[in-house]
Amino acid sequence: MAHQAPEEIIQLVKQIFRTYLKERNQRQTPERFMVLEEIYRSDGHFDADDIFFNMKKAGTRVSRATVYNTLDLLIECGLVQRQQFGKNQYYYERSYAYQQHDHMICKECGVVIEFCDPRILEIQNLMEKIHDFEVEGHSLHLFGRCNDREACQRRKESGDKIKSIKEKQA
Repeated sequence: MAHQAPEEIIQLVKQIFRTYLKERNQRQTPERFMVLEEIYRSDGHFDADDIFFNMKKAGTRVSRATVYNTLDLLIECGLVQRQQFGKNQYYYERSYAYQQHDHMICKECGVVIEFCDPRILEIQNLMEKIHDFEVEGHSLHLFGRCNDREACQRRKESGDKIKSIKEKQA
């Protein structure tokens, strides 16, 4: 499911972020917009350090504090979602023009498998009607263990924090 956002989406989210910052009298610094671009040009899930080190590796001068503060602003304005996959660390993913999906997480190796099932939306709609409630979003995380123990062990030993379904199928 994860892939780089198209250029028109990147330009649109930059405008949304610009408007959000202006309405709240926040500074529109180039570094904040570089963080936003890095996120929307990235695939899948990432932590704040992933963004920081990717930007440093690309030669961008940005501080860790700027990355963390910008992530908070992007969450507030709805352009990024924060996830916690059963550990003490947060992971992030873009949320604008990104298909609603849910996650299965292996408690052994940490692989995160994204999936989309329209029945979940049907349940959400039914719950709204039954309980006279407006759902603004949802998060479903299913925890378990990989059936392929060898692949699970390889992922665990590699030290990778998050894997996507496309890497699992490779």
